[in-house]
Amino acid sequence: MKTNRANSIEVKKINRKVIYNFLYRHDPISIQDIAHSLQLSLPTVTQNLKDLQERDLVIETGLFESTGGRKAKAISYNPVAKYALGLDITRNHVGIVIIDLGGNVINHVRHTYPFVNKREYFEGIGRYVERFLDASGADRRKLLGVGIALPAILSHGDQTVQYAAVIDFQGGSIRSFEEFIPYPCVLINDANAAGMAEFWNEDGFENVVYLSLNNSVGGSVIIGKSIYAGQNQRSSEFGHMTVVPDGRTCYCGQRGCVDAYCSAKILSDSTNGSMAEFFRLLREKAPAQQALWDEYLSYLVIAINNLRMLYDCNVIVGGYVGAYMDEHLAHLQNLLAQKNTFEPDGSYLQVCKYKLEATAVGAALQQIKKFIDEI
Repeated sequence: MKTNRANSIEVKKINRKVIYNFLYRHDPISIQDIAHSLQLSLPTVTQNLKDLQERDLVIETGLFESTGGRKAKAISYNPVAKYALGLDITRNHVGIVIIDLGGNVINHVRHTYPFVNKREYFEGIGRYVERFLDASGADRRKLLGVGIALPAILSHGDQTVQYAAVIDFQGGSIRSFEEFIPYPCVLINDANAAGMAEFWNEDGFENVVYLSLNNSVGGSVIIGKSIYAGQNQRSSEFGHMTVVPDGRTCYCGQRGCVDAYCSAKILSDSTNGSMAEFFRLLREKAPAQQALWDEYLSYLVIAINNLRMLYDCNVIVGGYVGAYMDEHLAHLQNLLAQKNTFEPDGSYLQVCKYKLEATAVGAALQQIKKFIDEI
């Protein structure tokens, strides 16, 4: 008898999760359409929706047009039932966002705050978080937790840092943040976070490569809508692919890495660190910026073409450079077509959706994903 009851509870939990996930991707929709699409009985769908409504996770948003009988209720998931916070920890800054269940950015801020592996730094992060929540008017009871993105390779389990050349945090632990952030915390690699943000709510494809062109070059490989971490958590370290044998010295100590040729700093250093100013001058055809851009693209094309040859899926270019790439996309696609052995165009290349704080958004989405998986 106990076994049957346990099985019944498990089946109900599975149905509730299936229904919520379907709503998340297809709202608004009628109860009848949910039942038909999922091949569940109307009573099963109705009862589960009632349970979800009691938790404020599902809401009625109106009525559909009548097809002859009573108008059907329009059912949607409630995006503001819960929130999540995301932190983007860099060498010199911390970015913070708060997002709703749909991944929509409610508020964001970026502070100049150089990373130092000391207790005082993490204490300061805790203060930034609390002030940001106050400024956002956030209901802390609805806060799922905090995702923290780092320019680092994490250990299995994502609790500690096994490699961090950009910031001095090798061997560091999530406990350093948890001591001063009184909400559930998770760590994630920064490029994986940005890749997840770009892929969130994408129904057109299941596999994608994300190339992050920030002040350090990284990336993410998403297969079957899940991040591929690799055997040693070092998948997608695209910045350390070699594009020029015995070329420029990379910050990692090796020579000829993609990072040494495609870092965003290569461009912004010509305009006192301002990426916006670089692209403004480029639009005005300033000779110095045009020459720098042409050289930059020559190496970027090699890197992107290699990714296409390796993974044979769409490539998204993001980061500080990707945010300005829309107006240059057609030219870059044309250069890629000239390099490609198999395809007549470079239409597989896409530009990032998030022009601002993609990494922090992706970090916050880890808490959203966990919540949805366990609903």
